This record gives sequence, structure tokens and C-alpha cells, in this order.
Amino acid sequence: MVPTAVFENYWRFAAERQAIYFRRMTDPTGPWTNDPILATFRFTNAYRASDRVSQYLIREVQYNPDRSSRPSEVFFRTILFKLFNRIETWEELERHLGPLSWESADLDKIAKALDRMMDRGRTLYSAAYIMPSPAFGHKRKHANHLALLARMMDERLPDRIRQVPTLQDVYKLLINYPGIGPFLAFQYAIDLNYASFLTHDESEFVVAGPGAADGIAKCFVGTGGRNAQEVIFWVCERQEEFFRDIGIKFQTLFGRRLQPIDCQNLFCEISKYARVKYPDVRGLSGRTRIKQLYRQAPEPLPRPMFPPRWGLRIPDARSSTKDLNKRVGLFT
Repeated sequence: MVPTAVFENYWRFAAERQAIYFRRMTDPTGPWTNDPILATFRFTNAYRASDRVSQYLIREVQYNPDRSSRPSEVFFRTILFKLFNRIETWEELERHLGPLSWESADLDKIAKALDRMMDRGRTLYSAAYIMPSPAFGHKRKHANHLALLARMMDERLPDRIRQVPTLQDVYKLLINYPGIGPFLAFQYAIDLNYASFLTHDESEFVVAGPGAADGIAKCFVGTGGRNAQEVIFWVCERQEEFFRDIGIKFQTLFGRRLQPIDCQNLFCEISKYARVKYPDVRGLSGRTRIKQLYRQAPEPLPRPMFPPRWGLRIPDARSSTKDLNKRVGLFT
């Protein structure tokens, strides 16, 4: 492996982005960083499960005690939410239709509600993923996605997913469906694995998306014959060594080290960061700008929730600002 200057910044980015996350817990107004790039542009958290949409998925869609915990229902809600990957779409559907469940679902009513939202100029889909329309013969993309979900349920995909032994096998079942490519199948596998009906280890499988491949190309002149997935595993396994070598004390997620999915995301984020920090370092995409500016959310960061089986010990609201800041360090 032949690293570039971007690779050291991969770890500095991860540490500072994670420190920002913890600073937000104790200081709702900021500023949370002296890094002008992180302060100006929008980046995901160092841990995927900490991101706003993932947190909403875990807390409200999967583990809300007022919703059914039956695997088929959790699967239905998870995929319906992730098809759009947009909290506002989910909440507006529930305002008009009530709590969403497979047992009571009327997909025609859901499609018509989405039609009305579109007609009012509302955005249905998040810009986080490219969402191709599966070919089910409907004029509008969201109707085709609802037909895709109906096929999954009719073919008892939730039951089949529960029976397979590995996260990669979950991925293989998902990728067989129209409109779901390798990257999206992997993301959905990770999302489903947050739920209680799956218990796979995130460390066992990873798929590199286009953004991660671009970040890897910027971080290394040569990878010693390793493909993108192998690079991610190689980096993930040695994370403590790399942090130590550059003199950074990384604050883990309440004791949970970075997983391959997180290192994959960080390669995507460093690809964006390097467009500004290292504009002369060329990757694979040829992109030169970061499109999304950072906009501070009006509400404070809520107490996080993660899959209970992770066993994370999260401080309660009584933890003092002084104590938490001592743990995460000062501004870089």
C-alpha cells in the first residue's frame, strides 16, 4: 500500500467528525470545530448508525415500542422507509394514513398520498443514494418502488432473510430484486441488520460504493493488488495503529470501534473533503466541488439509540458537559 497525504487526513477527518458529534451532545449552538471545511460543508458522521436518518430508522421505525415487533412488520417498515430514505416523506405519509404497517397497508393509498405530495412540489427521495426505478410498469418511480416492496413481501423475503447464516447472504437475497444494485443491497442489508430479528456482525462483510472507490483512489497511489473491499478491511483492522501513529486519540462510539461500513463511508467522505483540501489530487469521479452546504438543525441532538445487542453504555442526560468534553478532547 502506497499512501498519499490524503490518507493521513482520512484519520484526522474521522477523529474531528466524531469529536463534532460528541460536542453537539453538550453544546446545542456551537461552533463545534475550527476546521473551515467541516464547518462549511455537509458530511456524514464517522459512524453510519449515528447519522440523523439512521437514528430515526432505529428509534422510530424499528424499535418504537408502539409498533409491532414482528419480523415481517419490521422488515416492511424498514424497506418502506429506506426506499425514500427521507424522514419528512415517512412522517407525512403517517400524518395522512396513520401508522404504517404491512397488516393494514393499502399500497394504492400510499401511492396516491405520494402522488399528492409530488403534485405539491414536495421532495420524496433523499439525495443520499441514486434510486433507479424498478421496471414494474408504473409511470411514477414511487409506484414502482411500492410494487417492488409488495413483491418482497409476497415472496416472504423477511422469512427467507431470517434463515440465512451471514450478512453477505442477506445481501445476496436483496440484490436479486430489480432496481437494487450492489451498493444499495449492501446498504439495505446493514439497515435490516440494525433490527432485532437479525444478529449478524457488521465486521464480516462490506461493499464499496463509487464514492468509497474514489476516496481510496485519492488515499493510495497503489493498493498492492487489493481490491476496494480488501482495502476497507485492511484499514479497519489497523485503525488503532493508524490513529496512534499520527498522534490522535480517537473517541469511539461508546466503546465500539469503527466497522467496515463506517470505514467505507469515511472513504466516501474523504473523497469529498479532498476536493477542497487537496484539489490537485485526482480520484476516479472527476468531481471538483462539494454540493451540499452545512445547515444547522434547529433542534438539539437527541440522546442516541443503537441496536441493544451492541451493548453500548450511553451516558444519560445528567452527564456533565465538562466530563464529556474531557473525554472527547479540545478543538483540533
